[in-house]
Amino acid sequence: MSAGPTLPSHHRSRGAGPLTGTRVLDLSRILSGPFATMIFADLGADVIKLEDPRTGDDTREWAPPFQGTESAYFLSVNRNKRDIAVDLKREEGRAIAQRLADRADIVIENFRPGTAARLGLGYEELSKRNPRLIYASISGFGQTGPYASEPGYDAIAQALGGLMSVTGEPGRDPVRVGNSAADIGAAMWAAIGVLAALHERASTGRGQWIDISLLDGQIAWLTYLASGYFATGEVPQRYGSAHPSIVPYQAMRTKDGHLMVAVGNDALWHRFAQLLDLDALIDDPRFSTTPERVRNRDSLSPLLEAALLRRTSAEWAHDLAAAGIPAGPINTIDVALAHPQVQSRDMVLSLEHPTAGTVRMVGSPIKLSGQTRAAPLAPPTLGQHTDAVLAELGFRDDDIRALRDGGVVR
Repeated sequence: MSAGPTLPSHHRSRGAGPLTGTRVLDLSRILSGPFATMIFADLGADVIKLEDPRTGDDTREWAPPFQGTESAYFLSVNRNKRDIAVDLKREEGRAIAQRLADRADIVIENFRPGTAARLGLGYEELSKRNPRLIYASISGFGQTGPYASEPGYDAIAQALGGLMSVTGEPGRDPVRVGNSAADIGAAMWAAIGVLAALHERASTGRGQWIDISLLDGQIAWLTYLASGYFATGEVPQRYGSAHPSIVPYQAMRTKDGHLMVAVGNDALWHRFAQLLDLDALIDDPRFSTTPERVRNRDSLSPLLEAALLRRTSAEWAHDLAAAGIPAGPINTIDVALAHPQVQSRDMVLSLEHPTAGTVRMVGSPIKLSGQTRAAPLAPPTLGQHTDAVLAELGFRDDDIRALRDGGVVR
């Protein structure tokens, strides 16, 4: 392995993250909100996840697969958090949530618009009590507009936002992206918005309400696809693994599978054609420039694939990398997680869970030179930290017992 910049190990010792001292109340569930709050937790924030004491986060039951008594889905986005189980349908439970928000820097929720306000946990009420509060709402369509009250799901956002229309093979049915891209994208937009608001609060002293929509996020991701449409009036189509503006930039068959190649400019094209022993194609007027290769992709692709079929994906990837041409085998998930680069970057974590045993999960991609990241904490069991959090709010032991006996907390 070549020498590179010295970065701290991410698991050897406890350490303070850049958000240490920041308090987050997580009223969200399923994926978009929990992923956003896990970003903050990984960066050192004290994240308190509030769940229903009877059912918990919906994803606790999204299984199989289970690991121990926990669903793998829930485990994937809830590490480094503390957990309190409180019934928000009860007045006493709502009062607990309000007191937590009084002490919080950030609240994240992904209820349908209007629900949090009806519970007394909307931005207007909580910000009156805590003017410094930064409040992020994630919903399918946002807090305004004709669709605001509609239920929003990842697949619907992918469909309405156009992403599905360009995903899949030409002439075949559209498909959704293989993971929950709209949910995860919304989580990242929410994290960016919250961090921007934290920065502004340092000078103004006041928080604000951040309104994040799954659909907005999908539209923002259209980028060059939308710009191409605005420029030409032509509706983008499905290209499978190919790129609408670059050729060759797609998966191609090899002797033992498929190889993704990304020949992004004419200089790379010259080297690529030479490596495939297709020198005659370099100056062929049909293929000499990127625009010509795009226009003649249907003629070029079979010629390239016929050459690639002579060798394995690994053999081609090795030689192409040596020539400075981006390429790689299309890994299955198990192979991707075992990739030496992934392992060396601490992107697979192992941690001990009280009921699930040793849990493996993907790590954070954020690497900060000044941070020695704390050893990760396992995703919490339902209500694992209820007593400790209530004690921090000033509840006495007998108060907590009474709330538990009354079904307000767990």
